[in-house]
Amino acid sequence: MVAFHERYHHRAPVTAKTTLLEEDLLACVMGGVYTEVEKTMIELQRSPIVKDTRSAFQQAMQHRFVEAVERLSGRRVSTFVSNSHVGPDLEIELFFLEPNSHKDLSPR
Repeated sequence: MVAFHERYHHRAPVTAKTTLLEEDLLACVMGGVYTEVEKTMIELQRSPIVKDTRSAFQQAMQHRFVEAVERLSGRRVSTFVSNSHVGPDLEIELFFLEPNSHKDLSPR
């Protein structure tokens, strides 16, 4: 996600952390994501425009994000959820993974 952010927003997020939760939820949280133009728009009380533009971009790029996670994780993504927040400056990407087909199915 950081590489995508750098490529398309022309800057790296200030912070980034990716965590696998309960074996099926991959969460990527990035902070300090807004460009100088977006920060200026936010200062000028235009946050909805910034959020709408970010949301439209995330929807348009969804297939690329999902393909990258599937390739890197070896798991299929069943659902992708993305959202950005103003104050604090955060973006979150959630990938719900299908069950791992290599999971141990032996009786306990």
